[in-house]
Amino acid sequence: MDWIYIALFKAPKALYNTTIHSLSHSYTGGGSYSCSHSCPVINPLITLKVFSTQFVASEFFVIFLSLLCRRVVLCSLLSLNMVDKTPKNEGLQLKREIGLIGGVAIVSGTMIGSGIFMSPQNVLAYVGSPGASMLIWFFSGVVALLAALSYTELGTIIPESGGEFTYILRIYGSFPAFFAAITFILLLKPSSIAAKSMTIAQYAMAPFYPGCPPPQLAVKYFAAFSILVVAITNILNVRFALRVQVIFLVAKVFSLTFIVIGGLVKVIQSSTVIEENFNVENAFQGTEYSVGTLGMAFYQGLWSYAGWYNLNYVTEELNKPEVNLPRAVLIAISLVTTLYLLVNVSYLAVMTPKELVSSSAVAVTWGNKVLGSWGWVMSVAAALSAFGSLNGTFFSGGRVCFVAAREGHMPDILSMAHVHRLTPSPALIFTTIISLVVLIPGDFQSIVNYFSFSAWFFYAIVLSGLIYLKIKKKDLPRSYKVPIVIPILVLIAAIFLVLAPIIDNPQIEYLYVALFISSGIVLYIPFIHYKLCPRVLDKLTVFLQLFLEVAPADKNL
Repeated sequence: MDWIYIALFKAPKALYNTTIHSLSHSYTGGGSYSCSHSCPVINPLITLKVFSTQFVASEFFVIFLSLLCRRVVLCSLLSLNMVDKTPKNEGLQLKREIGLIGGVAIVSGTMIGSGIFMSPQNVLAYVGSPGASMLIWFFSGVVALLAALSYTELGTIIPESGGEFTYILRIYGSFPAFFAAITFILLLKPSSIAAKSMTIAQYAMAPFYPGCPPPQLAVKYFAAFSILVVAITNILNVRFALRVQVIFLVAKVFSLTFIVIGGLVKVIQSSTVIEENFNVENAFQGTEYSVGTLGMAFYQGLWSYAGWYNLNYVTEELNKPEVNLPRAVLIAISLVTTLYLLVNVSYLAVMTPKELVSSSAVAVTWGNKVLGSWGWVMSVAAALSAFGSLNGTFFSGGRVCFVAAREGHMPDILSMAHVHRLTPSPALIFTTIISLVVLIPGDFQSIVNYFSFSAWFFYAIVLSGLIYLKIKKKDLPRSYKVPIVIPILVLIAAIFLVLAPIIDNPQIEYLYVALFISSGIVLYIPFIHYKLCPRVLDKLTVFLQLFLEVAPADKNL
């Protein structure tokens, strides 16, 4: 009952502007009636009048609103009896449901998914040789680990959810943080979700289209269905989403281990292919050494390690973050790097570089060569693995939108959580909609390239902020520290990843991404700096708050 009270009466400013003045006169004849939350009680008749005048043309909508107001009447009567029983400082918060196992599952479960099944052929195509390809995979893992350790120190200094947005906000201020918010919320997270859902669709449909790629329209329909399933899972219950993440992590580790063992068996049977790929003469033959090519190869490799930052998005939901954050990162990335290297060796133990590059689904091609008629099993395993990665990406991605709204950088409704399920359902619904829109035009490789370009730009800003804190704010309390050389090395790598492709092979798409990020100033000045808010948005916020059963959520520090 306390949560119903908060959901209906602890409303944002929008609620105050539409009903409070009338309420105070209706209930007390000019005075104001307040509860222990300092929130006036809603008069359901006035609420109905405000909304019905806007939608008088729709008889159905008026009936629907009357049903909503019945709920308001009931909850108003119940809340009047609870005024004296409600603790004054009680507020809605997301619970700390994530332990060490859950943290490892979120990081490694997100990393193992799309990339290892889609990127090997792209990495090899860019660098041109098996030996160089293995080096890209190794150094990508090193960069991801060093970056994650740097983020771990930031997570202990600033123990708030939100990842890059929160760190930029606390170090550099509101203006640059807003650009990070719109980029991650409208571009990076939806692009990542769209790419992973396309991976699921391609592998799930591959057995039904042997010898040819499935139709693009069918792939996108299946990808959209995958996004909706994951969205519902995360909206319903945090604990259930975590269980799904752990289960799928176990399944995908088993799948990758199976690929490693299968490659080992194939080498025992015949070592011709692996000897040809990795002998001294052929290992680095045909390697491309241009700066831009290496940068694009690293993009593809690091895409497979995407997820090393995920726990920093949910720090407020992590149990004992000062302990579990560094432990989970070290365990997860070490596990993933080892598996990735062994899986790539297994691929090259079965396929020649030409076969690997020409394959549209590496795991399926590997399965057909090793398992024969049972090769379709690898397609199913890859689809399930990518689903687990999609679940982890969605779990953390929705929190960025939620935290940005809580800090006033997005509409108020997105900062609210469901009063019973304690999930940030409005932010998750918004992320779902944007991801479905991004899914329409994109293809996997372009999504990866432009996602990585803009992502590493903001990673560089965050890492420079950590270096600043280590030099200028040495006295800030932190339970975990990394040597300053680590964020410096990762910062150099980030700058290289941002500039190398632009310098070596400039494309108009990079300009489009830059213009998209810069266009945020058009929204920042009126809506964030001057805090202008259209009245229709106020009324929409009130309606959605009642309809979705959500309430403003406090920080859990």
